[in-house]
Amino acid sequence: NMGTRLKVLGVFKTLHRTRMAVFKDDDRALTAARLKINEEFRKNKNETSEENIQKLIKMGSDVDIVLRQSVVQMEHVAEDKLLLRPRNDLLLENVPYCDKPREKS
Repeated sequence: NMGTRLKVLGVFKTLHRTRMAVFKDDDRALTAARLKINEEFRKNKNETSEENIQKLIKMGSDVDIVLRQSVVQMEHVAEDKLLLRPRNDLLLENVPYCDKPREKS
């Protein structure tokens, strides 16, 4: 089915774009993620059951969401010091919690 094929290809491309954003400037992580994505798609390339293919598409989309929303880069800057490198899209979704009620203006 051509529509299903396009969805699979779309998830594949999306995962690779997400990988490039999430692991930016980290060659080891970029390579590991590329190999894992390609391996998972290759492993399932002969799947013919439409139901299983839809489940795999859903899983790929879920993995993309987890990567985008949950993975934060950290960099060793000294023996005992890490630098957090959050992406802008992560910062926009995090609203600081405040217990003090807002004053009416």
